[in-house]
Amino acid sequence: MAACPELELLTDFYDAAESSRLLRHFLHQHAWPDNHYAFAGRQFVLPRLQTWHADAGVRYSYSNNLLQTRPWTEWLLQIRTKVEERLACRFNSVLVNYYRDGDDFVGWHADDEPELAESPAIASVSFGATRPLAFRHKISRETGRINLPSGSLLLMRPAFQCHWQHSVPRDGGIKAARINLTFRTVGKPVTVDAVP
Repeated sequence: MAACPELELLTDFYDAAESSRLLRHFLHQHAWPDNHYAFAGRQFVLPRLQTWHADAGVRYSYSNNLLQTRPWTEWLLQIRTKVEERLACRFNSVLVNYYRDGDDFVGWHADDEPELAESPAIASVSFGATRPLAFRHKISRETGRINLPSGSLLLMRPAFQCHWQHSVPRDGGIKAARINLTFRTVGKPVTVDAVP
């Protein structure tokens, strides 16, 4: 299994009690849309639920093809502030994913859409069931995995999207829900120093 120096994990970004509180909020109070979409003349079902939130004027073609851009909620703003203070950088958008159980997943991809900076930094916060982030090198095809427990913060450093693809694999043995928030900056690069 490959190691990836472009990933940095903080397992205790939120404690267990706060993680449980935030998980309950997103499961029961966040307004989730239906996961049936039409794209390029075909219908499909997204294997998870998603919402996209961004600062006014931010446009992101992948999400806007599927999802309505929503304003920030008070809960998301509080999490964004904590992430930005810890990483000493600024994000202007977040993709909120709800994996209802291990049958929900996201396939292999890199977050390298044209609207993102050429080498974007992405911060990923997880609540609920521990799920692995799988990654594979775009050239060597080496693979690896990193488990993302509840309350963790994963920093994908800027070069990660250039060199690696990633996924959250399906796992029918997982029966619990997971919420994941991926904070990103659309339209300009983000400089991230070492996580303190």
